[in-house]
Amino acid sequence: MSEPSPNWERDVLEKLALSAVQEQRRSRHWSILFKTLGFLYLFIVLFMVAGWFRSDGVSLPKAHTALVDLQGVIAADQASADSVIGSLQSAFEDGKTKGVILRINSPGGSPVQAGQIHDEIKRLRALHPRIPLYAVVDDICASGGYYVAVGADKIFVDKASIVGSIGVLMDGFGFTGTMQKLGVERRLLTAGENKGFLDPFSPLDPKQQAYAGQMLEEIHGQFIAVVREGRGKRLKETPEMFSGLVWSGEKSIQLGLADALGSVESVARDVIKAEDIVDYTQQEGLVERLAGRLGATMAKGWSPFAQAGVKLR
Repeated sequence: MSEPSPNWERDVLEKLALSAVQEQRRSRHWSILFKTLGFLYLFIVLFMVAGWFRSDGVSLPKAHTALVDLQGVIAADQASADSVIGSLQSAFEDGKTKGVILRINSPGGSPVQAGQIHDEIKRLRALHPRIPLYAVVDDICASGGYYVAVGADKIFVDKASIVGSIGVLMDGFGFTGTMQKLGVERRLLTAGENKGFLDPFSPLDPKQQAYAGQMLEEIHGQFIAVVREGRGKRLKETPEMFSGLVWSGEKSIQLGLADALGSVESVARDVIKAEDIVDYTQQEGLVERLAGRLGATMAKGWSPFAQAGVKLR
């Protein structure tokens, strides 16, 4: 066994001192890194507050066209009024927005959700009279989608777009014949003679059917009034215009249901005169989507009207 070096104590102390110095250097490097990240975060926040960046970190041009998408069925758990309205408000409130394009690709949906979006469009146009809003149709702008579109200053379509379907429907199923064949008895207890309104497992009541038809006519009348108000003298009414039929984009221009052919890019470039397009469409997170669907499911479970499905579609 070899004897320890006479200077082993000094060697140990030197190693300990060197280790302490290295540890201090590592701590200093981490400190510098975290401080740098902190200053960078603060820098970005200040720029966002100053309006140089959008909330998603995208740099905004001095003047731009704001884009808001309305895609799919208009419903509380899909293309909801809350998300579309929030997107439109953000677009109009940005001081660099020169014009707003609402891009629509929707077969329709809830008359309530569509009406709320339409009313907010009118409010925002009155509040910001210098900022025009144009609807641009992709594949389809029918029923509730068209209800929203008529609130715009102008409607642009593709020649092959599907436009119209100015009508209201209430759909559902009747299972009484099937139940009889299977020997199933329906036991429905209600307080109020019409509480089981249009129950799919009970025979259709003529009085309730007449009442439903009257209600649909009322909502249809509201739809027609909105179209006439929005399109004004541009509308060339025909006997079939409010029958629920649809037309091609080219034909819809001839009928005054739309104004001209155009895409998002052409409207931004040639009409608004601001080629830079910034998308303001709100993207709902997983929690919001689940909450919206849960609410819609609960509403369907409690309401016979929701089960029957009153739609601008």
